Amino acid sequence: MRYLPLTDDDRRAMLQAIGVADVDGLYTDVPASADWDVRGDLPDHKSEIEVERELLRLAGRNQSGGEGAFFLGAGAYRHHVPATVDHLIQRSEFLTSYTPYQPEISQGTLHYLFEFQTQVAMLTGMEVANASLYDGSTAASEAVQMALRITKRSGIVLAGNLHPHYAAVIKTGLSIVDHSLSETGPDPRESGLQDLSDLITDETACVVVQTPDFFGRLTDWRSLAETAHAKGALLIVVVTEVVSLGAVMSPGAMGADIVVCEGQSIGNGLNFGGPYLGLFATRKKFLRQIPGRLCGRTVDADGREGFVLTLSTREQHIRRDKATSNICTNSGLCALAFTIHLALLGEAGLRKLATLNHQSAVKTATALTALDGVEVLTPAYFNEFTIRLDRPAEPVIAALAARKVIAGLPVARLLPDATELSRDVVIAATELTSDTDRDALVGALKEVLK
Repeated sequence: MRYLPLTDDDRRAMLQAIGVADVDGLYTDVPASADWDVRGDLPDHKSEIEVERELLRLAGRNQSGGEGAFFLGAGAYRHHVPATVDHLIQRSEFLTSYTPYQPEISQGTLHYLFEFQTQVAMLTGMEVANASLYDGSTAASEAVQMALRITKRSGIVLAGNLHPHYAAVIKTGLSIVDHSLSETGPDPRESGLQDLSDLITDETACVVVQTPDFFGRLTDWRSLAETAHAKGALLIVVVTEVVSLGAVMSPGAMGADIVVCEGQSIGNGLNFGGPYLGLFATRKKFLRQIPGRLCGRTVDADGREGFVLTLSTREQHIRRDKATSNICTNSGLCALAFTIHLALLGEAGLRKLATLNHQSAVKTATALTALDGVEVLTPAYFNEFTIRLDRPAEPVIAALAARKVIAGLPVARLLPDATELSRDVVIAATELTSDTDRDALVGALKEVLK
């Protein structure tokens, strides 16, 4: 089908029918304060070579995750992604595939999405999973909205140790609905289990917790799940480091009703923060409340196996207030990368990868414990933990970065109002963290803390 742009006569006829003289007349209701110069301070056009040089100059200001010792985590983690993953997802049938609303020509895409859903359900210990959402934080927001629909209640309880970005996205989503919000304060030493139980009432729709939490602490939420269920509330468990599910108890086994994860760690690189991959799983009884896309397996009239989008299609999402969610797509290519990487690992490989991550973190924490002016706060962790320095963390981390050691995230960067945490740093170690990296961290930190 050819694209036929409007002619000047077409535009004049449309403007005349609307009753304005020109295109600017369409925007008379927009206040002057909202008007802005689209150009801003952008330079005039440049040649291709000049643009290339300028971009290289800007890129030179960045420090690569593979350059020097790297201990940054806090929701996005540096893991090894096999070359096979990148090779396969760049096949044209995957890289350029369209939304699979026509199952007769999209069986390959639908098949791998079905496999992806199966993997996510098994990982999380849940009964059903969707075909992915945009990232972990938006999945968490969708989970809260889903809990409000299911329970017909308005109360939400947020754990203080929930990742600040996730809490912020959840609050943004709640800004357009009636709700009451209760939350505890962040504390790297405490799980907040008892505090959260005290906040649950007969009006609570859901309790949102995380494990490992923002500070890296592992928590068994089974007793909280019992408390929530006794009050008719749902338990939502957030997992930002999905590799941890290869080693620790699944959220489903803890009694979670909805599980959301950031799937970036498997199959997807850091990529300056995206695109990432939201995992969403729940109990079968909540199947029709799942946001986004769901792929099912069926048989045709001749008994042949086939895959289709089910329960949630494009048409469902244009029904405004009757729609489950306004999300009608998924992170398809990232989900494929996840599926391929996890298939390559298998169950035994994932367990081994998780073990390597935990061992790496234990080695790193042990090495740091020996330093004067450093205290490890996290009692039980997977591959991430929090340390407390004897001075404000931000200048120390900056000094270490100048020595090509990315030593973790100063908590104050994401929780600036929590002044009592200004000396705290969240440190992550993965299978890519070598003994040389640990030595560089310890040596640089010892030098800076003198």
